[in-house]
Formats: sequence, structure tokens, C-alpha cells
Amino acid sequence: MTPIPISSIQARVAQVCGRDVRHMSPLHGGCVSRVYRALLGDGQQVVVKVDPGDEPALQVEAYMLDYLARHSRLPVPRVHHAEPDLLVMEHLPGESRFTPQAEIHLAELLAELHRIQGAAFGLERDTRIGRLPQPNGWWRSWVEFFREQRLRFLARLAVERGQMPGPLGARVERLADELERWLVEPEAPALLHGDLWSQNVLALGDRITGVVDPAIYYGHPEVELAYVALFHSFGPAFFRRYQELRPLPPDFFQVRMPVYNLYPLLSHVCHFGGSYVAQVERTLARLGYG
Repeated sequence: MTPIPISSIQARVAQVCGRDVRHMSPLHGGCVSRVYRALLGDGQQVVVKVDPGDEPALQVEAYMLDYLARHSRLPVPRVHHAEPDLLVMEHLPGESRFTPQAEIHLAELLAELHRIQGAAFGLERDTRIGRLPQPNGWWRSWVEFFREQRLRFLARLAVERGQMPGPLGARVERLADELERWLVEPEAPALLHGDLWSQNVLALGDRITGVVDPAIYYGHPEVELAYVALFHSFGPAFFRRYQELRPLPPDFFQVRMPVYNLYPLLSHVCHFGGSYVAQVERTLARLGYG
């Protein structure tokens, strides 16, 4: 990313907020954008994201936050201002450290989110996951949607970018051809956060105070839970409480979770390469696509 002088960012935030900016300090994170906490002249704190890349799309993040605010009770930050390269939003208290009670609260919030149903799989517009496009549209079949808009899209993108060898991409394609062997259609399309891991959740004490950086669409709740398990973002208290509210079939963890985890792994291949290519290879081998 090209560095942008913090004085330039301060001046722009002051202009869009209509108030002086007393101070700005960087926040943790920001693999896609630079993230700051800004103290405005009236004492209000806001979070500022700046994307200096060639194809900024922070207005898509603003759309997703607004969508969750309108359709769910998930505690997402209110958007104050959005442009492709600048996003100003509410500052929420908390940090990404979780007590068992906070994990229980998150499970309750997520179970409630997953009860929100859509008419089809996908979304009314394309979104983003990190710096990558996330194609949606409306699909009648979850298996078809996951095959075309998730696995095949990212596998081909990774190969085109030279971040994954072609033969490995062909193995993903073989699995995608046989996806009906592995996945099942849910009862109804459920609203998903889409990028739920520990660094995208804030807690204060035993309560969840914020959920950020969404990659929303309507899909199968199992794909969301598989991602949580992939990076061990939340522990036994989270899964126990979620299953009390929305029981998971016994074969989810052994059969479908590895398939669903190919999507975030392919996303990480496109973003970072490196060891994630080996994780994709191991997952395919485990599923019999060696």
C-alpha cells in the first residue's frame, strides 16, 4: 500500500465529519485497509478506514454493515460516511478477547442471525471478502451456488494470479463436480456474516460489543460454523451454546466441515499464498482428491 500522510487523512475526516480532528492513532489489523481511531473536536471517537489500493471498495463494506444493521440485531458499527477509499464509522468498545460467557453470547447472536431467512441463496449484489470480489446473485440451489460462486470462482482466481498451481486448481474442480456427494441443501437460506473469526469480533467483559468486517450473503449456516472451527476462533462454550439453540447434524464436523473450509482457505491463498496452498492440498487429500 502507498503510505498516505496522516495529516491528509485527518483533514479529509474533518471535512466529511464537519468537525476538527484532535488526534488519530492506528488500530490493530488492516490487511486490506489502514485503520485508525480518530478523536473529533466534540469528544466523539470514530473509526476511520483508508484504502490506498488501485481498486478501493470500502463503500461495499458500508453497504454490508448497513444491511446487517437493517436486517439483524448483530451489534455492527453505524456508518457515518463511505466512499470507495474512505470509511468513517462508529467506534465500538471492546477487544478480541473472550470469556466463556462472551462466547456464549456470541453463539446466541449468531444463532439469531442464522434464523433470518432469504428467498434464495446469494445476495442482491456482489460483495467483498477482504480485498477479493465475492460474487453473489440469486440461486435456487445452495450446492450450485457454493460450487460456482465460491469454490470454482476462487480456485480459478488463485490459478490465474499464479498463487496456486494449475494441477491443484484442477483437484478443486474435481471436488466441485461431485459436490452433491458432500453437501446438503439447508431448510432455507440463512443470513451469514461471512467472515466470522476472532479478530472481527469485539467483547467487553462477558458481552459481545461489536462484530465488524462482514462478507454477507444468504447461505447454509454450516459454512459459517466451519470457518469458526478452522482457525479455532471460539471454543467449546461457543459450540455448546450454538448447538443448544440450533443443533448440528452429527456428520457435519467429519464430512462437510472440510469441504466448507476450502472457501476460506482459497481466500487466504489469494490474499497471502504461502502455507495456505499446502492446507488446501491437505484438505483435498483428506477428502480423497489426491
